[in-house]
Amino acid sequence: MKFSAAAAITSIVSLVSAHGGVGTYTMNGQSYKGWQPYNSASGQSSIQRQYGSFDPIYNSGLSSVNIRCNNNGAKGTGLTGTITAGTDMTATWTQWTHRPAAVMIYMAKCPGACNSWDGSGNVWFKVDHAGLKSGTLNKGIWAGDQIVDTLKWTFKVPASLAPGEYLVRHELLALHQGGNPQFYPECAQVTVTGSGSAQPSGSYLVSFPGAYKASDPGIAVNIDSASSMTSTEYIIPGPAVWTG
Repeated sequence: MKFSAAAAITSIVSLVSAHGGVGTYTMNGQSYKGWQPYNSASGQSSIQRQYGSFDPIYNSGLSSVNIRCNNNGAKGTGLTGTITAGTDMTATWTQWTHRPAAVMIYMAKCPGACNSWDGSGNVWFKVDHAGLKSGTLNKGIWAGDQIVDTLKWTFKVPASLAPGEYLVRHELLALHQGGNPQFYPECAQVTVTGSGSAQPSGSYLVSFPGAYKASDPGIAVNIDSASSMTSTEYIIPGPAVWTG
């Protein structure tokens, strides 16, 4: 069987169009461009950690450092956004087509300058998440539908969070492949300002890798199973949300 160059290009475009990534972060009235994975890394500067493609991470990658920021531990490119504690950050995706999906947002305080830190350790805390909003696992309305429809997700940085440099990790967990989940994590670095003094501790803190197991109910779920046709409960992976 012969394949033309045009057919190969069409195949690649179709694959890429089924996925997506954060293209813009908006906070404190300013927008910051995300990393552009299909462009040359040469000359790119972004508050987002560089990553190679829109391809997902599967269960086999849960023990890999790639589950942290969708890269092998790459550090910052020199740019940092600024956000005031208690205000909103909006992430705008370049494209997205997968339904259903859960949405999870984590932060981690950098031990110094974020630009020279890889995000390792038991330091990540969840500040927002959403999964099944109504209906059944198989036919319900999910948080990720909002990103499919609007390409946007907004969350609030806890008002009491202590100022400093942080990594912010946006993650979509796509469940459309019936028991074969797809993880899409991406990280950006920000400076949080404000007068807060709170920091999460204990069970709120997790590491990547380490936070998830393939056997976790919200990861092992098969939305095409018989029980999912009637079940209205979804357990979002990871720790509880820290509100400050």
